[in-house]
Amino acid sequence: MGGCCSHDVSVRGKVESEMGDREYEYEHENDVSFEQGGALVRLRGSSRFVSMYAQQGQKGVNQDAMTVWEDYTGEKDVIFCGVFDGHGPLGHKVSQFIRDNLPSKLSAAIEISQQKTIKYYDANDAETGCFDDAYDDNNHNMSLASWEGCLLKSFDEMDEYLAQEINTDSYCSGCTAVTLIKQGGQLIVGNLGDSRAVLCTRDRDQLIPVQLTVDLKPDIPSETSRIVNCEGRVFAAEEEPDVYRIWMPDDDCPGLAMSRAFGDFCLKDYGLISVPDVFYRKITPQDEFVVLATDGVWDVLTNSEVINIVASAPRRSIAAKLLVKRAVRAWRYKYPGSKVDDCAAICLFLGEQSVLLNSQSYMSRKSRQRSKHLNRTKSTRNEDNETVYGKIGVELERANSLSKLPRLARGMSKRQSSKYYTPS
Repeated sequence: MGGCCSHDVSVRGKVESEMGDREYEYEHENDVSFEQGGALVRLRGSSRFVSMYAQQGQKGVNQDAMTVWEDYTGEKDVIFCGVFDGHGPLGHKVSQFIRDNLPSKLSAAIEISQQKTIKYYDANDAETGCFDDAYDDNNHNMSLASWEGCLLKSFDEMDEYLAQEINTDSYCSGCTAVTLIKQGGQLIVGNLGDSRAVLCTRDRDQLIPVQLTVDLKPDIPSETSRIVNCEGRVFAAEEEPDVYRIWMPDDDCPGLAMSRAFGDFCLKDYGLISVPDVFYRKITPQDEFVVLATDGVWDVLTNSEVINIVASAPRRSIAAKLLVKRAVRAWRYKYPGSKVDDCAAICLFLGEQSVLLNSQSYMSRKSRQRSKHLNRTKSTRNEDNETVYGKIGVELERANSLSKLPRLARGMSKRQSSKYYTPS
């Protein structure tokens, strides 16, 4: 997909026009949650600290998936968030498969790492009385290296598990993943692909975006080098000169727009990997919330626009919905000739205090804005929208993968086939 647009979008005073009055009311029947392994698993809805929402685009079945696990690993004050963006013929199945299985695999890896920590302190420090140093507020005190090891291990196992369990069409289907674990006062982020995590922090009265991940695109020099060394090719097609893709050595397919992903086994011999980038941040009193979203959001909204939209929501419970609705609207006006992409977002609030910019004055302004909005003519609305988003007459038909399925089968390497495919 393309990069983020840099056009400024005013936020204050325009929230009311984004969604109808009924859409502001949180509907509890839309909440999907269940218990698993001592954790409360959410697939959509909201809670005290979480808002999540996804909307299907215009390209077919919704290939975005997401999940939040509260009391993750069975411990209080531990939350897992994950957003997954599928692509290819079975992208929706791949993203759902990863959503349903990755949290459990990562939890198992964390448990093993914690047990090793206990054994280490038991063997080396029992006599010195330092065993309690291995704990922090009843959570095991894992080092950053341990967290990274858990993420690397679980992502690798997940890719192997995907190869064994899902239909062989996953050779040319896959998904990205951006995951976050909040454990007490720390954030651990694992990123695979071009979804993104952005933190909102406060500098006095100003909200500042801090991007926690790197968009893993094929044109990043280190990614390009790895792909080329594996005999893959990286270039942009003439019709999309700004979108660099991975191509097989001898065939112009599948044209994958990210350099790391689950699945896409046709490219795993040619530089595509499922190794996540891992990032760590200690939460400060100034940190307000984190937004995890698929590239359908970031392709049309900047980091600053995203955090201001979230902070402008009248309630936390609808923050993600407001963000997704705003992204969809931006797609329609910025790229009128293209199909709107799937959009999914999770907003994780880090403290008790609300940072919502207009919640105090929302109700007093709503009646005035409703009357003004109803009396506004269609031409006036269009003129206003063009002022906000700019007039960009660009016609795009963007996709994460430009797979040519019949040719992919012929391009499959013997080594890849033997590793991931066993005839029935």
